[in-house]
Amino acid sequence: MVENQTDLKDLIDITFHPDKVVGFRAAWVSENICLADPMVFFPYIAYFVSRIKEVTNPGCKRHYAKIIMHLTEKKAPLIIRKYMKGLDLEPAVEQCFDWMIDPEVLVAVKVFASEFLFNVRDRYPWIAAELTEQLQFLMRDGSMAIQTRGKKLLQGLKSNK
Repeated sequence: MVENQTDLKDLIDITFHPDKVVGFRAAWVSENICLADPMVFFPYIAYFVSRIKEVTNPGCKRHYAKIIMHLTEKKAPLIIRKYMKGLDLEPAVEQCFDWMIDPEVLVAVKVFASEFLFNVRDRYPWIAAELTEQLQFLMRDGSMAIQTRGKKLLQGLKSNK
């Protein structure tokens, strides 16, 4: 899959290719590598996180949000969860809130972004209140995906207090 240490870094860089289809395919492959074997992705996590605020390709936003969601979930390998706790995730947090607010951003991106924010709510205590407000706003006229995930996350936020 990944033959040497520069391949995955290069693949992340290709997600910013001017041809949106090329960028999308690179983001899709990056996501699948991360999901298939998170430890292969491990050496590139900091680089990946450092680039998240630069993502403009709508298709890539979905994959970036899904990757960061998986890297911060409880099912992630312990070494990755510990490593993520040492990274400055505030730029990613800001970006995910921006994606949730932006009416042009696809629903799947908002769902994955909200899940990531939920995953890091204890690390940044202010997230819980902001996420609650954003989810309630999105759920007013939101799709079934937003309704379903929003209810689940709001319940988790409520029980966490």
